[in-house]
Amino acid sequence: MAEPSLQAASQPGNQLAALDLGSNSFHLLVAQESNGRIQVVDKIKDMVRLAEGLDAAEHLSEPVAQRALASLERFGQRLRELPPHNVRVVATSTLRRATNAADFLRRAEAVLGHRVEVISGREEARLIYQGVANALEDNSERRLVVDIGGGSTELILGRNYTPELMESLHLGCVELSRTHFADGKLRSSRLESAVAQAKQELEPVQRTYRESGWDSAIGASGTILAAQEVLRQMGIDQDGITHSGLRTLGKRLFEAKSIDKISLPGLPAERAPVFPGGLAILMAVFEELGIDRMQATSGALREGVIHDLLGRAHHQDVRERTVRDLSERYHIDSRHARCVRETALSLLAQVALDWQLTDSNDRLMLGWAADLHEIGFDIAHNQYHKHGGYLLEHMDMPGFSSWDQRTLAALVRAHRRKFPMQDGPFAGSHAQRMIRLATLLRLSVLLHRNRSSTPLPHVGLRASGANLTLVLPGGWLRRHALTRLDLEQETAFLAAVPLSLSVTRV
Repeated sequence: MAEPSLQAASQPGNQLAALDLGSNSFHLLVAQESNGRIQVVDKIKDMVRLAEGLDAAEHLSEPVAQRALASLERFGQRLRELPPHNVRVVATSTLRRATNAADFLRRAEAVLGHRVEVISGREEARLIYQGVANALEDNSERRLVVDIGGGSTELILGRNYTPELMESLHLGCVELSRTHFADGKLRSSRLESAVAQAKQELEPVQRTYRESGWDSAIGASGTILAAQEVLRQMGIDQDGITHSGLRTLGKRLFEAKSIDKISLPGLPAERAPVFPGGLAILMAVFEELGIDRMQATSGALREGVIHDLLGRAHHQDVRERTVRDLSERYHIDSRHARCVRETALSLLAQVALDWQLTDSNDRLMLGWAADLHEIGFDIAHNQYHKHGGYLLEHMDMPGFSSWDQRTLAALVRAHRRKFPMQDGPFAGSHAQRMIRLATLLRLSVLLHRNRSSTPLPHVGLRASGANLTLVLPGGWLRRHALTRLDLEQETAFLAAVPLSLSVTRV
């Protein structure tokens, strides 16, 4: 593993860290904000080749898992002193696919000391675009950004700091190299076969991108950076990458006859085993999308994660914008949602210590679930909680990890009627936390069922293990017969979890 490029120059509490668990390499970037700019403090890379560990059944092998965990243990030493809210660890294609990802993630979080988020392909594309956009001059051009990773390839069209069209393709340099060059032999016929396979993956999207058009093409990945440097040092392309340059590079590459004999100026030795597959993807992208010239940039996923963290620190969390956009798109009653949110967070504050709901993510998830609990109304009122859960689980939600998206969907699904104990977030080790958060949401929704503009009186809540006591003014409860009935029914629903709810009048 490479040594840190810079020594830590500031207090850990002021630093932000992004760790990208890619399918080929793990990348750690530690930075701090200085005069409105991101200043790199540490940059560490480890070529893990996680995707090599996936077998035909998409199971991550134990030897590769151990190799990855050893790497993460070293990264964990660097991250240990940083506060959790300043660190974001994201996992991409390989851990999206691995059937035993949950077991690996549990072990990874133990050695890192930080939570690992598996992000969707579109979220990966969004973060890559943010990393690239912040690394380049803001010139208002429409950009095509291409990132060739170990397990996936992202294509993004955008302008300034806003991505407009995003695709994540199941196409990576590790798998393509393993498929076509597994024995280490280099032949031009194999390159053509690899290019053809890459074109098949690109075919469904190539027309959309061609018709949309762009002003400049930007490459962001180890493969593209390496290709640009090799072409420059060989004197083939001095100003970016061209298709003719890639063809010449392919011919030079196959003069080596085998991967272990590759000797191209500017190509790191550790990249050589996956470079043929990456080159094939890059050639296919040029040909299918009709690219004339591409410039590579060092901005990528990890830089995008840093800027996303910085936005959260300055209360510009893209997840807040996502929730707000969904509220508007699905015509949610914002006044009612705000009332439910305020009551739910008030109840949380009263039981957070007793119920061990003190993580900042608990408050965020409960608040967003309150904001979106009626999103299913736009489909149908009947069983709208199920419609809402389905929508939130399957739609694109910028800024949300896969797990957080499933958590939010499950909370919305569980805000009324029976608890969906078969849903993933309710069925695993997080079940108790999910039940408790859902209970707070359910009580808040119930108390606001009449949608009155009159504020609620003070509502007290006490928790002791599985026993919950709701404290309400007696006069108010007498005037709200429907609420009394709802609370009686809710007591039965909670008993099945099991939680014991009692109501005390003051």
